[in-house]
Amino acid sequence: MSTTLRPSGREPSVVRTAARAVILRDHELLVVRIRTQEGEFLVLPGGGQEHGETLTDTVRREVREELGLEVAPRGLIYVREYVGKNHAMHRIHGHFHQVEAVFHCECGDFAPIGQGRGKDRRQVGFEWLPLAKLGDSPLSPQGLGEVIGQFRRTGLATYLGDVH
Repeated sequence: MSTTLRPSGREPSVVRTAARAVILRDHELLVVRIRTQEGEFLVLPGGGQEHGETLTDTVRREVREELGLEVAPRGLIYVREYVGKNHAMHRIHGHFHQVEAVFHCECGDFAPIGQGRGKDRRQVGFEWLPLAKLGDSPLSPQGLGEVIGQFRRTGLATYLGDVH
């Protein structure tokens, strides 16, 4: 991990790595509902990578913690960056920079859903969203339906750049 000093010279600036899961059931996508002081929105399950952990281990652990599900990562769908100062939540994410690897994950048993024991403090639930209506939801990143569709057609991963 590269560490540089912020202009003030006081605090190191780091880039956080994370892994997220695209979990499909029929024609629906599993998402996590988040509530912050900025409002409610939806994200893919997943989170920050720990030292010594592979990205696929990260996505397995995070889905288990957040939702109580065991998943098997199959293929990389996309990589995206989120540079907080460039987006709507810049007030609270001004110094936040994250690189996310997003994997297509399979789950053989949805019975334990909702039984995660390490939920994010802002996590208030989960939902199944119809793929055809992803654009109608407060889901980040925007355009996720097209990205998933492209992956399902081609099997190729995409770099999305700095998107929210």
